[in-house]
Amino acid sequence: MQKKLFSRQSAVCAFLLLGSMYSTNGQTLKQLATFDLPGPGGKRFDYLMIDADDHYLISAHLAAGQTYVIDLRTNKVVATVTDTPGAEGVEYVPELKKFYTSNAGDNTIGVVDLKQMKVIKKLKTEAKPDGSAYAAPFHKLYVSDERGKAEAVVDVTKDGIIKTLHFDSETGMPQYDPVAKKVYVNLQDQNVFAVIDPATDEVVGRHPVGRCKGNHGMTLDPEHHRAFLSCEGNELMTVFDLDKNEAIAFLPMAGGPDVIKFDPGLKRIYVACGSGAISVFQMDDPDHYRKLEDFPVQKKVHSLAVDPETHRVYAPEQEEDGKAVARMVVYEAVAR
Repeated sequence: MQKKLFSRQSAVCAFLLLGSMYSTNGQTLKQLATFDLPGPGGKRFDYLMIDADDHYLISAHLAAGQTYVIDLRTNKVVATVTDTPGAEGVEYVPELKKFYTSNAGDNTIGVVDLKQMKVIKKLKTEAKPDGSAYAAPFHKLYVSDERGKAEAVVDVTKDGIIKTLHFDSETGMPQYDPVAKKVYVNLQDQNVFAVIDPATDEVVGRHPVGRCKGNHGMTLDPEHHRAFLSCEGNELMTVFDLDKNEAIAFLPMAGGPDVIKFDPGLKRIYVACGSGAISVFQMDDPDHYRKLEDFPVQKKVHSLAVDPETHRVYAPEQEEDGKAVARMVVYEAVAR
């Protein structure tokens, strides 16, 4: 009798545990926490970056001209780094304990020492530095000068720009592929996907991205040789096959898509959309994708980050129902 009772209790517990992993209302995300940022409120945020070594979230507050270092274990701001005017992109270099900001306000790349929590050097670039990517084996940082139609290459061992690649298009988000050992950059005016060899810093390929228009944002799934593009011109999430060098899937997003991120553990793609949603997509296999939902959030959410260990999604907000705020919202992923 006791064995049967124990068996039934175990079954009920297992059922409840399994049920807790799944959304009861069909949503893919659940708000876990919010916390205020130094502000001021009502000012646009941009890229976020996770420093997994120190458990930091680094958040660029573009219109406030400052960047926050946040402890992911406590949700506390441990430092506010000033002198990052118009900070858009941010990239962490683990072996040097530094991160780099793309400062559109003064057209510089800011070098921030995490030990000192301050800017220690600035590198002059062309017009409007934006997204960035770090190619670790080559000790090079690639920064897109969006308005300058260029890609600045930084030697992080010297903190100097060693080359600038020029294009006949504004440059969108770059990404480094650790499997192919290539750097990819969106040429968003031409709807083209460009390939850079970091060994030579030469452009070795340019490929059209099909129906995607205005391919600005990008994230990668290196394991399955896929790039995911956020197409601002026609609001399509585009899957690009890095072996065939062609787009293989197009899925509709909410209005105003911007930053796109991939969670390899859950095989989910998230896109921050300024119209008031995070568009969520599921990879069923490398050739098949489906949209799960447009998860509602506040308007003007342009960016997000995904912690691959916890599967939590972090999204900064600049307003709540039209009222100015400066805060970070933490979401927990819910299986569907």
